[in-house]
Amino acid sequence: MISWIKRNKLATVLLLVVAFFLFKQYSGGIRPLYQSVPSYGGVSEDSFALKSSSGINNLFLPAREAAPTTGTDRLVVQESNLSLVVKDVRNSSDKAIEYAKSAGGYMVSSSLSQPEEAPYAFVVLRVPSEKLKETTEYFRSLSIKVSSENLVGTDVTDQYIDLEARLAILNKTKVKFEEIMNQAVKVPDMLEVQRELINVQSQIDSIKGQQLYLEKTAELAKISLNLSTDEFSLPYAPTDTFRPAVIFKQAVRSMVGTARSLAKLAIWIGVYGIIIVPVGLVIWYFRKRRKIKTGQNSS
Repeated sequence: MISWIKRNKLATVLLLVVAFFLFKQYSGGIRPLYQSVPSYGGVSEDSFALKSSSGINNLFLPAREAAPTTGTDRLVVQESNLSLVVKDVRNSSDKAIEYAKSAGGYMVSSSLSQPEEAPYAFVVLRVPSEKLKETTEYFRSLSIKVSSENLVGTDVTDQYIDLEARLAILNKTKVKFEEIMNQAVKVPDMLEVQRELINVQSQIDSIKGQQLYLEKTAELAKISLNLSTDEFSLPYAPTDTFRPAVIFKQAVRSMVGTARSLAKLAIWIGVYGIIIVPVGLVIWYFRKRRKIKTGQNSS
């Protein structure tokens, strides 16, 4: 091998160049895709992070569970995740969105990919919490098989009550400042009190926005749908059982992938062959000519 490389240095360099470009082509990764989600008052729906305008006393959902409060209506944020195997991904996705709208909800986001092997859709919906059960039952009826189902509830009552207490204190503080404002005579004092009133009112508005966010997220349950014709394309892997049909599908998919890779490699070789073939012919010509001269000299 080493002796061949020494005799064919130019050909070796060309092969290394081709190998470098092939490696560069097939070593690239897949960049993640990010989708924006709606928010209430500038607060992301998925982060569940709530912050006051002063930057103090941040609330995060779900927070560490506190002692439950009795004698009041509970505020529970519900979220359901479904992974469904369906016959027609696009049709099932459209039906799910239409049903959510008819139930008084709306679509948050929807994405559909259609690879040749297994179409896949991810749909996020919001529906009234009291209609969550019947909505999930309808979604299950669209499927051939329910691969997985998950329902999570987060009790935010204590956070809401804490916001009410802070709001009551701020309202009392605002009344006191208004009384001082009415009694102020000097302009600097009036301006100082006015600044404090603006700051207190800003905090009041922020807390009211947080309360509205909690109320809306408790009223509308979130449903995340994963739809595909192939169970292996869903985010939750199925049980490890022997299923010849699935194994056959995986083998066909692997064969198609291998055929594509070989076709790409053939295209690369064909393109670089425009350079490699003439150079190879030149090298072959000079080597043959040198052998002829060597034979003539020896004779």
